[in-house]
Amino acid sequence: MINKKIGVLLLFALLISFGAKAQSATSMRINEVLVINEDNFVDDYGKRHGWIELFNSSAGTVNIAGCYLTDDKNNPMKYPIPKGDVLTQIQPRQHTLFWADGQPDRGTFHVNFILDPFKENYIALYDADGKTLIDEVTIPAGQLADISYGRVIDGKEEWAQLKKVTPSTNNLTLDSNDKIDNFRQNDSFGIGMTVTAMAVVFLGLFLLYIIFKQIGRLSISASKRNAQKAAGTTSISVDAGQESGELFAAIATALYEMSDDNHDIEHTVLTIHKVQRTYSPWSSKLYGLRQTPHK
Repeated sequence: MINKKIGVLLLFALLISFGAKAQSATSMRINEVLVINEDNFVDDYGKRHGWIELFNSSAGTVNIAGCYLTDDKNNPMKYPIPKGDVLTQIQPRQHTLFWADGQPDRGTFHVNFILDPFKENYIALYDADGKTLIDEVTIPAGQLADISYGRVIDGKEEWAQLKKVTPSTNNLTLDSNDKIDNFRQNDSFGIGMTVTAMAVVFLGLFLLYIIFKQIGRLSISASKRNAQKAAGTTSISVDAGQESGELFAAIATALYEMSDDNHDIEHTVLTIHKVQRTYSPWSSKLYGLRQTPHK
């Protein structure tokens, strides 16, 4: 029983330590820096200044409130990131931007130093104790306007001047397709793609033809079987339709005899019976008729 409780406590402590590690600011990285901003991203005041981008390289949300940003190696606690701002909680694999405008009174993300375009710029991020260095970078002098200096891939070690300025988003943007580029290089006129597409279409039509043909055959066979079952037989005699003339003559004779028995030979004789009736001389015209004279 005691061992079970100890195991539960150890597991609970392990989960707490793992959660604390996932929330640690040590996973933050300085990711991209723009020294000279002439025609680039603007801040929430509509102004253009240099900026510093931080990136959360962990799989957990990190709160950077209480950490420090500095441009002075001798003063690691130069700009304390204010606490109490919900925007300091950086989601996994997400970015946040700090403006190097020397005006911290403008908000949480406006630091109290600026970047010098004429010399190297040292930038560092320290943990909340003001002593633990989380990340640092030295930006070479001679940076060009509106061209940032950053990690080639977010959170990785390699730094370079980036082809595209990407504030608050991934440094490596996939705006091309290797397959399309390969087609463009090896089949500039599109002949191969056209032939391939037509072959796929015709193959599909041929397969549909085969499928429907087989379905038709199966349907006909099923209909024949059902008809045979309904007729009560499963086969037809091979002598069907081959009856002799004598058989037909016998059938005709029988039909004639049958029809002759049904009608009397005297059906054309008219039989007249004399009817006795009394006629009044006042109403009958029979007595006024004269015989036709003989010639």
